[in-house]
Amino acid sequence: MRILHAYKVYLPIVYGGIPSVIAMLAALPKGFETRILVACERGIGCNYEFQGVNVEAVSSVGMVMSTPLAPTYPFKFLERVKSSDIVVHHAPFPLTDLAVLLIPKDSILIVHWHAEIIGRPWLMRVLGPLIRNSLKRADKIVVSNRVIIENSPFLKEFEAKCAVVPYGCDDAYWGELSQAEQLAADGIQKKHPKLVLAVGRLVSYKGHEIFLRAMQNVDADAVIIGEGALKADLIRLAEELGVAGRVKFLGALQPHEVKQYIHAARVLAFPSVTEAEAFGLVQLEAMSAGKPIVNTALATAVPYVARDGKEGLTVPPSEPVALAEALRRLLDQPDFAAQLGQAAKERVRSEFSRTLFLSRMQEVYKDVYQRRRPVR
Repeated sequence: MRILHAYKVYLPIVYGGIPSVIAMLAALPKGFETRILVACERGIGCNYEFQGVNVEAVSSVGMVMSTPLAPTYPFKFLERVKSSDIVVHHAPFPLTDLAVLLIPKDSILIVHWHAEIIGRPWLMRVLGPLIRNSLKRADKIVVSNRVIIENSPFLKEFEAKCAVVPYGCDDAYWGELSQAEQLAADGIQKKHPKLVLAVGRLVSYKGHEIFLRAMQNVDADAVIIGEGALKADLIRLAEELGVAGRVKFLGALQPHEVKQYIHAARVLAFPSVTEAEAFGLVQLEAMSAGKPIVNTALATAVPYVARDGKEGLTVPPSEPVALAEALRRLLDQPDFAAQLGQAAKERVRSEFSRTLFLSRMQEVYKDVYQRRRPVR
């Protein structure tokens, strides 16, 4: 079965939740052949191989509102569709919505709905009809949690064709350290015995501003891993708030480096502030390492991953006082934090393992294919 995954960016050029999910899906067992179509952030297109999977990145003149300006993308998409059994549109990506208008009626289309496009109402007046067309055209729509269907202005109309498949995580990888990684994590922990970690792109919906304000009232060091357009503004804010000496911005790190900081930290802060944050894969990575989470009560899957009082603490979004109080509670009550962390580890193993995710997605692909291409 030949599967084409279409999105705007991919590993190792850009690390993030959606590219990581696509990478997991590319590791389906024998019988599935995966190809990936993306766009360059800027520059001439290229073909490359990453972890044994063929990736084509089409040319782009740059990024506007986090979207590559890649005029040839729809045509490359159509070309790749013709030699694919199943096409997976990883939404949101408007260029794929545009390209869907061109595909043949007999093409099998799955929309993997990762998140809403939040804000920019003028833009949504343009994109809304394209998005609805993709959903109408789709054979199946995959979401990570039922609450996403209930709260989406787009998905309710298409609930009958939605499949709920929670993301997975390679809990063995994130839960274990090599000898060298353990030494590195021990060194970090020795330097920062009370470490709060935040991981995510430095963009507005991730809530790093709220995190910095919370750190004014938390007696601990913090590390923020990630790159983004707000980096200079956040560094300036940290200085204005008087926390620059206790908060380090490390930029983008390789997964094994992120893992070392996760194991060295006492708690993961996940302070996202809008529904653009639909799940939070890094929650699973930290939970695999037995770390408690402080997340926010968004109308998405975020608070259902690490649940309040069970695997972490959930606070209202955009409230630094509440965030600080939750972080202090976990830092000041290590036994309680350890209890939540152990429950978090067990929850990933039973509900969010990579194996379970791939098994569920394999069944979705097979079911859709069999319905459209029944064996005679």
